[in-house]
Amino acid sequence: MQNMDQIAEKILRNYKRIAVVGFSRSPEKPARKVPKFLLSRGYEIIPVNPRIDHDLGRKAYPSIEEIPEDVKIEVVEIFRPSEETPEIVRQVVERKKRVGDVKAVWLQEGIRHPESRRLAEEAGLEYVEDRCMYKEYIRHIEGKEPVEL
Repeated sequence: MQNMDQIAEKILRNYKRIAVVGFSRSPEKPARKVPKFLLSRGYEIIPVNPRIDHDLGRKAYPSIEEIPEDVKIEVVEIFRPSEETPEIVRQVVERKKRVGDVKAVWLQEGIRHPESRRLAEEAGLEYVEDRCMYKEYIRHIEGKEPVEL
């Protein structure tokens, strides 16, 4: 079985289309800094926030359920409180069954939930929790120690 480091690196190397649940317009928040950084490294970002129409030059969606099937998703990165993640993961699993595009769920640093992990893994999704995508990118892809964004 792969450890979290191996799964994180695999996701970052192989999947480029990331739906960011909890995307923020606030420039000081990680939920904006991290997607903006990933965009600068060639990833496709799909903002998910019910209060935003467009940001970073991308169309935003209110929820995973409302992203059209022709907008392909490989990774769902979650910037929401831990207790909200099981419902989001259920939506992701449903989309995977219906559309077949989602490959991984990533809970940002400080976010973890055993039920979310169980739901994702039972659905055959790669799963990372309590890790920052920016920091993991710097470590695994650029081979450096991350600094604050």
